[in-house]
Amino acid sequence: MVKKVTARKRFVVVAYDIADEKRRNRVVKILEAGGVRINYSVFECFLTESRLAKLQEQIADVIEKQSDTVVYYLLCVNCYTKIVYQPDRRHPPETVRMV
Repeated sequence: MVKKVTARKRFVVVAYDIADEKRRNRVVKILEAGGVRINYSVFECFLTESRLAKLQEQIADVIEKQSDTVVYYLLCVNCYTKIVYQPDRRHPPETVRMV
């Protein structure tokens, strides 16, 4: 059973393609402070709007706009409950750092 997440938090999936290892590692550190890595270049986060804006600003300061890509998928809490994992490796909201 999935616990209810408050409406103040947004569920955000962040995926990236960053060419340079140093920049990639810096982005990973930023994302680890706000989410859980579910794949090599994909993180799941529960963030407030202000924390999301700060995270995006921090990442924008690191990436090279000509060669790197970071994509943010903002999903509603109801959408979160409909995600299907194979195998089931859902990170319950209580295991995700909420900042």
